[in-house]
This record gives sequence, structure tokens and C-alpha cells, in this order.
Amino acid sequence: MSNPNKINLADLPDLLTIKEVASLLRVSPLTIKRWGKAGKLPAIRINSRGDRRYRKEVVMRLLGINQENN
Repeated sequence: MSNPNKINLADLPDLLTIKEVASLLRVSPLTIKRWGKAGKLPAIRINSRGDRRYRKEVVMRLLGINQENN
């Protein structure tokens, strides 16, 4: 029986929201914002509101996952 809460990394979009990244890394969205300000996790700003998106490959690198080998 498969775990319904398991995240399939291949199914994730190339740009992730703060909530998606926070869930993957098991930290709060505020921590993700702080890491962005500190340069640990650079964000891409989209639209006129300046919503943050994060590149999947950067998040995977933080997790220690090399996408080329998956």
C-alpha cells in the first residue's frame, strides 16, 4: 500500500510556492522567507504583487538530491 502523503518529486512543477517548499523541507513558510533574505534559498519574484517562487532544482540541492542522477 502506498503512502498518500508521499510527495513524488517528478510530479512537482519547476517553480514551487513558499508553502510547497516549506512542506518539502518541513519548516515554516516564514523560515523559507528568511532563508531567501539571507541568500540561502533565492526566490524568483512573479506578478505585480511580487509573489515568491523557488526553482525545484535549488530546493532539491538543499535536500541533497542531485536531479541528474534520478
